Amino acid sequence: MKSINFIGIFILSFLLLRCAPLLPATTIKNSPIETFKYIYISPTKILTSSTGGIYGGAYGVYGSTQSKSVNPTDVISGILTKKGFIRLSEQKEELNDKTLIVNYGESGKRNRGLGYTIEVTIQFVSAKSNELISSCTAEGQGETEADDIKQAITRCITALYP
Repeated sequence: MKSINFIGIFILSFLLLRCAPLLPATTIKNSPIETFKYIYISPTKILTSSTGGIYGGAYGVYGSTQSKSVNPTDVISGILTKKGFIRLSEQKEELNDKTLIVNYGESGKRNRGLGYTIEVTIQFVSAKSNELISSCTAEGQGETEADDIKQAITRCITALYP
């Protein structure tokens, strides 16, 4: 009977840890970004991640993999363009008054049940004064690291500018 209780408690704690919510996104707002019209996003590299599995059957071993890619710059650009910003391919001195420089970085990982979350931080900096206008930090968890990053970026910007 004690072993059944122990197994039940173990399974329940595992499920609670696995289903624990993502940490809330945190934001800093020093100035309104509505005064800006243009964005320049610091370039990032493409991240490719894969998941897969194999299994054996009566007629052999089978397997499959799934590969996903994400470029954080593209995700950030898509969200901010949808919010009405115009993306610049390069910084232009004559537009610095109305341009935000957007910086992206992965800022941590946290174990969560069978997997982990990836945390990202995004900064919005004035191109004219180099002052921090706002920033946000959020985490995401999906099937792959690419999913984690997409979810974290979306949660971050949505928390900052719903």
